[in-house]
Amino acid sequence: MWTGARVATLIGRKFHVSYSVSGATRLMRRLGFTPQIPARRAAERDEQAVGAWKKATWAEVKAPGRPATDGSASRTKPGSPAGRRRGARGDAAASPRS
Repeated sequence: MWTGARVATLIGRKFHVSYSVSGATRLMRRLGFTPQIPARRAAERDEQAVGAWKKATWAEVKAPGRPATDGSASRTKPGSPAGRRRGARGDAAASPRS
């Protein structure tokens, strides 16, 4: 399947012109090309080997998701204000505005 990234790389290598991924995608659409997905699987594909790999290796390779914890998804912003103690920095009640 041809993707915008592959087309942008190919244009860069072939014509020494830099295209962004979105620019390459728009160019391909303007020229009448659409993304294509193969209609069939490769003739060399071994279904038994693929099944065995999925059972033996995929469970080890696939990383588990992050554990569910309270707080913020941001690395720089702490959890919700409900978890803070009164008078802590950033608490609106601790420092009234003028």
